[in-house]
Amino acid sequence: MNEEEKEKRLTEEADLEAEEKQADSKEEETEEAGKTISGYALKFGEPSKDLGGFVEKIDKEALKDVDFSNCFLLYDHDYSKPLASVKSDTLKLEVDDTGLHFEATLNDTTYAKDVYENVSKGVVDSMSFGFELGIDSFDEDKETGEVTRSIKSVKNMPEISVVTMPAYDSSNVQVNKRSYEKFIEQRSNKKMNKALESTSDDQKGDNNMEKTLMNNEQTEIRNYEEYIRSKGEVRDVTTENAAAVVPEEVIGEVFDLKRNKYNLAQYATVKTVSNGQGKYPVATNQEAVLATKEELAEIEDVDADMFTSVNYAVATRAGKIALSNEIVEDSEVNIVQEVKEQLQQLVDNTDNKHIIDLLKTFPKQEVADLDGLKEIHNVTLDPALDKTVILNQSGFNHLDTLKDSDGRYILQPDVTAPSGKSLFGMPVVLVSNKLLANAENGAFPMIIGDIAQSVFVARRNQVTTQWDKFDYYSQGLAVVIRNDYETIDEEASVYIEFTPETTGGGSGE
Repeated sequence: MNEEEKEKRLTEEADLEAEEKQADSKEEETEEAGKTISGYALKFGEPSKDLGGFVEKIDKEALKDVDFSNCFLLYDHDYSKPLASVKSDTLKLEVDDTGLHFEATLNDTTYAKDVYENVSKGVVDSMSFGFELGIDSFDEDKETGEVTRSIKSVKNMPEISVVTMPAYDSSNVQVNKRSYEKFIEQRSNKKMNKALESTSDDQKGDNNMEKTLMNNEQTEIRNYEEYIRSKGEVRDVTTENAAAVVPEEVIGEVFDLKRNKYNLAQYATVKTVSNGQGKYPVATNQEAVLATKEELAEIEDVDADMFTSVNYAVATRAGKIALSNEIVEDSEVNIVQEVKEQLQQLVDNTDNKHIIDLLKTFPKQEVADLDGLKEIHNVTLDPALDKTVILNQSGFNHLDTLKDSDGRYILQPDVTAPSGKSLFGMPVVLVSNKLLANAENGAFPMIIGDIAQSVFVARRNQVTTQWDKFDYYSQGLAVVIRNDYETIDEEASVYIEFTPETTGGGSGE
């Protein structure tokens, strides 16, 4: 969904409370009591902060059609840090006369415990919620000029969040302002019409011409619609050589083709470096042991290399684009900002390609069944590694349809995983077939391992530049990155080509 359609709001007086539930029976006395928090995600009828020319209130009927069955409680709107969910019955939501009340039993995770402590001590006392707008309206106080937006209905509310003030002040301005701009335009038209009525006859002649020109486009569109519906019988429409002239509309937004957006660098070890080349020290004493020492004997040297180095040398990668000033001036949108966002996507694409290319150089294994995948997970890779699975679309689809002998799907739901699924407890990262293509023999490529232990990304600098090209009446934009991608530990990941047997592979038990 277009980001402009998603809105977020801050609820400062959220009545956040924290309590520790007592055990229900003696058998549970030894178990850790459940930690719960409760409060209001939103309150009806209370004015928001200034959202850029208007304040906002939510009507009591706004939530009546909302399906909360897939709603999550998050920390700072971060889906990688879920605290509770309606689906797991750890989040209970109730719409009352005050607003949307919630009660959540928090997960037993480190960040959930931190949230509980911050709420219980009053360090964090604000809530936020993300929603998709249904119907809204604007009203202006004739005396004060204050504009109030009323949220009449909400389509969807996928999450509510425990937030800190600094984390939300910036996102509070992420408001869909198209309806507000429409209201302002209508208000301006009303003021212009009122001014026309009070002008002199000479002025009316000039202003009426302006008003006529403004209405021409709407009139032309209405006439054209009548022309189409009547199959050409009604001809109150501009024609050329007996052909209808189709009115042209300029759309004031950029349509963004939906593509899976991700950056694999978030799973790697990324360090900002101060020089173009250098060494990244890595501790390697995992297998070393201490020697037995006799009384008064000299202590022996450790029989192992304590450290090794990952050598890096950054390379410069860059791209530019030229925009004519005619496009910049005539566009209904901020085309320069749109181009800058697309250039940032090129940076992410560059990270993804080099990280995948590097991971494909890791030790390769050919696997034909699920038992082979389990052996890599259980034996080949060190048990201390935080293992992740990277799959392309084809491999994901194949594994997502496999079941074990008891009829259970091999890929299990996992709200903490980027793809929403896990394999043998390992979170699955889904990438496109274009980035990680199938092998020539049709095998599905897979990467299993600890990406942070495997890949080192050295970032030297990233710059987005903009300049005028006066000779061409245009502007130039470019993005320049200086970075390198190196292997840390080649035993931390395995590159797999998975060719399923025609009989269906292992049991998955």
